[in-house]
Amino acid sequence: MKEEKIDLLGKTLEQLQQLCADLGFPRFTAKQLCDWLYRKRVDSIDAMTNLSLANRERLNSVARIGRSYPVRCQVSRDGTKKYLFGVETPAAPAHVETVYIPDDDRATLCVSCQVGCKMGCRFCVTGQQGFHGNLSAGDILNQLFSIPEFEQLTNVVFMGMGEPMDNLDAVLAATSVLTSDWGLGWSPKRITVSSVGIVPGLKRFLDESQCHLAISLHTPLAAERLQMMPVERAYPLADVLALLRRYDWSGQRRLSFEYTMFRGLNDDQAHAARLVDALRGLDCRVNLIRFHESPEAPYSTSTPSTIKSFQDYLNRHGLTCTLRASRGQDIDAACGLLAGRQ
Repeated sequence: MKEEKIDLLGKTLEQLQQLCADLGFPRFTAKQLCDWLYRKRVDSIDAMTNLSLANRERLNSVARIGRSYPVRCQVSRDGTKKYLFGVETPAAPAHVETVYIPDDDRATLCVSCQVGCKMGCRFCVTGQQGFHGNLSAGDILNQLFSIPEFEQLTNVVFMGMGEPMDNLDAVLAATSVLTSDWGLGWSPKRITVSSVGIVPGLKRFLDESQCHLAISLHTPLAAERLQMMPVERAYPLADVLALLRRYDWSGQRRLSFEYTMFRGLNDDQAHAARLVDALRGLDCRVNLIRFHESPEAPYSTSTPSTIKSFQDYLNRHGLTCTLRASRGQDIDAACGLLAGRQ
């Protein structure tokens, strides 16, 4: 049986140093590999011309870059692009979606970290698919490195398919590549990681990363949240907020809460008042999101006037609140609509 080759993309400097040691390469070769993989973004080991021919041949025998290009691109009328990538999971080959969002001088990429999702949020198309596998750090980074707009990217958000805290090793490895001086050297301020609130993963993320954090909240009422988000049973919002209050948010790292607006469910002044109480004393912001209706979800969208009234109430009562622009809805690229369909 032929031995499977190692994917180099997604490996940290430490992991590459171990690989080089195993292959008998000089220790400095690991930094050369980082430069070729992450700065020069080559898609072939043969392109690593400052490695000896013998070392390239040895590396080729056990490893590959691990890059793959999108199998499809859909373009929205608003300029948003949705890319479909093929990935290998232990169960079977699958697909994930990645969304490129240009906006004046900003260009954001929304990346996926899992095929499907275990969280089962009732308003999310991805969550209704169930879980089909974790992505590797290389699979995550490939979504950035293999699109033609890579050079234009100003921000990356882990808000695509999957729950980042449920695949945290891969997410932390990917963000390490993005922010380390041996990788891309980005500021952590360019990266936001979202979570429904898995407390053990959140604590580790906050201890090991300086990237921004966004919490999917959607209602301040525990019983109501449980109906929409099963994670509330294992990790109540109260426990999530208690953890967040143990950290300093006055520096460069930003804390935000995602709040999807559902008509007649969570969009009245009583909910706004409870939200103000729940977040009191936290240095944070609230991002309101228009619900994007789908056959899989039993909810409808709040009216524009209701959303505006809710936003105004939060701002008047000391919570910085913005309304996220809906992008790519005509190609099912907006929040909660990613499905990875071939």
